Amino acid sequence: MNNAATTVDVNKELTERQLDRIIEMAWEDRTPFEAIKFQFGFAEKEVIKLMRKNLKESSFKRWRKRVNSGVSTKHLKKRSQDITRFKCTRQRIISSNKISKR
Repeated sequence: MNNAATTVDVNKELTERQLDRIIEMAWEDRTPFEAIKFQFGFAEKEVIKLMRKNLKESSFKRWRKRVNSGVSTKHLKKRSQDITRFKCTRQRIISSNKISKR
């Protein structure tokens, strides 16, 4: 089976703001990889490549250890059903969404 059609090119052009947002979402415990896939089209493996490429080695290792150490909220299948949102506290500022803080 060829995954080439379903994968996103990690080297595609991203604005600095988009790149910063993807990295921020990857660091957030409550933001699942599926949310990054939905918003930016990057699957978990592609996020890992992007993080490896854009973080210092020590920061990348810290992030991978954190994600692999049981942060169950990073994967929708592992997270508690009680968690129903993945927006960060600054989402309104980032997206200019006027109704996100009701």
